[in-house]
Amino acid sequence: MPVNNRIADFHAEMTAWRRDLHEHPELAFEEVRTSAIVAEKLREFGCDEVITGIAKTGLVGVIRGNNAASGRAIGLRADMDALPILEDTGLPYASKTAGKMHACGHDGHTTMLLGAAKYLAETRNFDGTVYVIFQPAEENFGGGEVMVKEGLFERFPMERVFGLHNWPSAPAGTFLWREGPVMAAVANLEVTITGKGAHGAIPQNGNDPIVIAAALIQALQSIVSRNVEPVEGGVITIGHINGGFTYNVIPEQVKMLGTARWFAPEVGDLLEKRFLETVAGIAAAFGAQAEAKFIRLYPATINEPASTIMAADAARAVQGEARVLPMDKPTMGGEDFSFMLNAKDGAYLMLGGGRGAGDAMVHHPKYDFNDDILPVGASWWASLAERLLPRQG
Repeated sequence: MPVNNRIADFHAEMTAWRRDLHEHPELAFEEVRTSAIVAEKLREFGCDEVITGIAKTGLVGVIRGNNAASGRAIGLRADMDALPILEDTGLPYASKTAGKMHACGHDGHTTMLLGAAKYLAETRNFDGTVYVIFQPAEENFGGGEVMVKEGLFERFPMERVFGLHNWPSAPAGTFLWREGPVMAAVANLEVTITGKGAHGAIPQNGNDPIVIAAALIQALQSIVSRNVEPVEGGVITIGHINGGFTYNVIPEQVKMLGTARWFAPEVGDLLEKRFLETVAGIAAAFGAQAEAKFIRLYPATINEPASTIMAADAARAVQGEARVLPMDKPTMGGEDFSFMLNAKDGAYLMLGGGRGAGDAMVHHPKYDFNDDILPVGASWWASLAERLLPRQG
């Protein structure tokens, strides 16, 4: 089922949907307008059922094929939320809400799944049932976990579930696949160091938490380099530090925020243990107090092998062998589709969206989803449905 099918006929329509969603970004669990538009379109397409209010703003469309009584079913999932980023693209369809932006392409993911739903509801060229899952709150709030906990797979029994993410660093229209780990587990790090404030010219009267923070940041870098086996993956990064108010005052406190990433569960346990020990040890060495939190967000996204083969085969049916490429290594980015893959067999692929040198990566204020790949992604979803649930007569 190559791209030059019915889906290509409504490419312009899909582009309009995507750009409208881009102009009106909504953050995690606030996707009220987005969810309403998706529900309206699914009903317009003729979906058999549209169930809203799952994980607050999430929804599922039910499309029954030629022989729904077969009991067979698969799930196709897209995310809907935006990021708290001030857009800097200058595009005519740029975000109309300052400080909110679809900087990860979830507007494109939603649109591609809508395009597939439109096609599948029109043709019904499959046996069984396809569930199109529109998930809220992928960015840091674990909407995927909430949907699973609210009984997604009990309410909508399915054999497998599949996800897709655009990837600007890969050429447009190429698919990237990988068995096993594809994205990392994620934890947020929080540290508050409490020392003793003083005049900057009389440091001996205080206990400088900025100096302690500097020592701690250096020490944290030894956790991965000197504790984690080199062939394993692990990252600890401090991304925010806040302390002090002016030139000549030693503050009472410094606060730091960071992230940890890993694949193997034992590595995550080691990072947590050594992080908490290091914070406590450095603070004690300086005679200060420290509070540390290691807040686990998402487990690693791990593709089930058989489902990955199915997903890659469906991609080859759309783009051909030469444009379906193995990922050499996983990425340290995180993804809450991992909660769905922990509960159900499935796979998560990347779809290249790169136009050339200079493309902004996701989570950048100049990022722009490539609308040229909309029919490619939608065709892949449709290909999955028709290949995994073939008509028997």
